[in-house]
Amino acid sequence: MKDILVLYFSHYGAVAEMAQYVARGIEKVESMQARLRTVPEVSPCSETVAASVPTSGAPYVTLDDLKECVGLALGSPTYFGNMAAPLKHFFDTTVPLWLSGDLAGKPAAVFTASASLHGGQETTLLSMMLPLLHHGMIIVGLSYESATLMRTTTGGTPYGASHFAGANSDRPLTTDEKELCQALGTRLANVASALAG
Repeated sequence: MKDILVLYFSHYGAVAEMAQYVARGIEKVESMQARLRTVPEVSPCSETVAASVPTSGAPYVTLDDLKECVGLALGSPTYFGNMAAPLKHFFDTTVPLWLSGDLAGKPAAVFTASASLHGGQETTLLSMMLPLLHHGMIIVGLSYESATLMRTTTGGTPYGASHFAGANSDRPLTTDEKELCQALGTRLANVASALAG
């Protein structure tokens, strides 16, 4: 089995749930499995240190997780049209992988959730692609071959899966959003499988 890393940060749980659906899509592809990982929060106080193991959910990611996987699905909430600081902070530590070229040629996809329907989902997805492109990764989006992408009235873009969580982060994932998360995972896994030979 080959692993695809599903790396996410989730503050209220929507992105974590999306990660589960992306993982389901990955595991629809023969010989592919999802490896779920998260990142610790970033503290404004430099003396605060996160526990080495999260109290719940996926384990924290390591550089080895990135190095060992044949692909990456990256998820973040939308903060002012940009990825969350904890994910950006983690990618700032990946310079050794950039120098060695360990991620070059691997496929990657992105997904996000936002409080408002027009809250910057697409710019967040694009901002998440920037470090991946610098690493030489191959960006995989959603195809309009999926009828769901054409009919959705909530989340979903060709740049990646998305979810409209609501101002109180209490809107559940819609059927369309779940389908698009799975479609993204399956498409990523198919590309990874083809590239891995």
